[in-house]
Amino acid sequence: MARMTAIEAAVHVLEKEGVTVCFGVPGAAINPFYAALFRRGTIGHVLARHVEGASHMAEGYTRARAGNIGVCVGTSGPAGTDMITGLYSAWADSIPILCLTGQAPRARLYKEDFQAVDIESIAKPVTKWAVTVREPGQVPYTVAQAFQTMRSGRPGPVLIDLPLDVQTAEIEFDPDTYHPLPVYKPRATRAQAEKALAMLNAAERPLIVAGGGIINADACERLVEFAELTGVPVIPTLMGWGAIPDDHPLMAGMAGLQTAHRYGNATLLQSDFVLGIGNRWANRHTGSVDVYTRGRTFVHVDIEPTQIGRVFMPDYGIVSDAAAALDLFLSVAEEWKTAGTLKDRSAWAADCARRKRTMLRRTDFDATPIKPQRVYEEMNRAFGPDTCYVSTIGLSQIAGAQFLHVYKPRHWINCGQAGPLGWTLPAALGVRVADPRRPIVALSGDYDFQFLIEELAVGAQFKLPYVHVLVNNAYLGLIRQAQRAFQMDFQVQLAFENINAPHTAGYGVDHVAVAEGFGCKAIRVTDPDRLASAFADAQAMAQQHQVPVVVEVILERVTNIAMGPEIDAVTEFEEVLDLPEPALDPVHV
Repeated sequence: MARMTAIEAAVHVLEKEGVTVCFGVPGAAINPFYAALFRRGTIGHVLARHVEGASHMAEGYTRARAGNIGVCVGTSGPAGTDMITGLYSAWADSIPILCLTGQAPRARLYKEDFQAVDIESIAKPVTKWAVTVREPGQVPYTVAQAFQTMRSGRPGPVLIDLPLDVQTAEIEFDPDTYHPLPVYKPRATRAQAEKALAMLNAAERPLIVAGGGIINADACERLVEFAELTGVPVIPTLMGWGAIPDDHPLMAGMAGLQTAHRYGNATLLQSDFVLGIGNRWANRHTGSVDVYTRGRTFVHVDIEPTQIGRVFMPDYGIVSDAAAALDLFLSVAEEWKTAGTLKDRSAWAADCARRKRTMLRRTDFDATPIKPQRVYEEMNRAFGPDTCYVSTIGLSQIAGAQFLHVYKPRHWINCGQAGPLGWTLPAALGVRVADPRRPIVALSGDYDFQFLIEELAVGAQFKLPYVHVLVNNAYLGLIRQAQRAFQMDFQVQLAFENINAPHTAGYGVDHVAVAEGFGCKAIRVTDPDRLASAFADAQAMAQQHQVPVVVEVILERVTNIAMGPEIDAVTEFEEVLDLPEPALDPVHV
């Protein structure tokens, strides 16, 4: 066998596992890894400006394409702690990323050495596995096990901590005969599929709730085929948005307390049966369990055994990878269709489609300062069906989910559970690294944008173009709206008179100047009638200059976005559109 350092063996394993790029910041304790990268010359590297930013870039990279695993690299001490938010975000959404940290030499552990922290213990609650490798010979096999762990069962992140002397020690390793370890995913049985479909077939108004597990399993085509075969409408979760195109006749809208459509909530409340696939009954989707489950029968399919019954006990649970379950559902449904035993769902599907056509929210405002609803209306016009949106949390994300349209899997890149501010910008860069061609539009409020704003320089340095729509109300808008319940507006205003930029008119930070200072392009829009041309110009500028282009839209300071405590008690703060109801025509697909 060949003799090499342990960290060189680790780089060989990364290559064999399909890694072509990593995101990180070098430092003294991880320099042996960078030396191995330099010598091998096979794995690219994107230099972040903050290690948390690198972790979110790795997330964006993973989320962009099936099979991708983003790799984040940092030194010892604060680099590892900076990664924790990215690990939490990935763990919460079942996203595999690999974080590699340097560490003090083994003899210096637990002696309060400079930048020596027990990152293994810190990271354990937000990873599938976190480990400090103490024997050099274990390094390549630990990396191998990390990839097996990330891919098996419910996907998720892993952190490997590598003491300096472990990295540099020489070991025997044969990369030529290396092969990835087998991956385990639970699979439904035929009997389970038959029972679930019998329950669906007995219902009068069934729905499929499609979660992010379907996208993780790369099973969206099978979901659409199953929905079309059975005629059952689909309600995607926020993490499952794009699993079925927004304009598909059986896409019935999203349900929930915030990121939801009026027609989606109304349809769910009318249903009597829900088949959840690859979802986790998140509280922003369900509201209270009592309202969500009342009068409905539930079947829950999930890859993680302990997810079944975690939020509420379904009437029937199946532990299975979403793709494997859908394969069996399709097989059984095809047989029943041939035998003439599947119910005709066309009238129920037509009822759902009617709500989708008629229960809308108004967007055609022409006020100045600009109302956010108009921004999303113009985005729908300007950005085509191939557009990939990236967003994190806040009123911008909530309104975006209510008004934008997504037509493809992995074209709504969103950190659904953790929602860390600052995530959007670096995640968009990771998506761009994963796919140099797709149109990418990031969506941020001003606070999210400011959190990791320095990563704009990464986009400029590495020529990672995309359009970033920045809706600026100079407020922590979602928190301000939540504070209404406490009769206060306290410590949530970001507005101030900028003595260096009086043209910002009290909105504080001059985002255009900051973006340009980082080597990017930027446009400020104050007139709603200029939105269309600004979006067109931004796309052209991104293409021409190959850098991020920020479109800052100056919004009215206070806008309350529709939300509520229950799916049957959403408050609409703006005008809604209840359009005339055309005659019910059966939906056939």
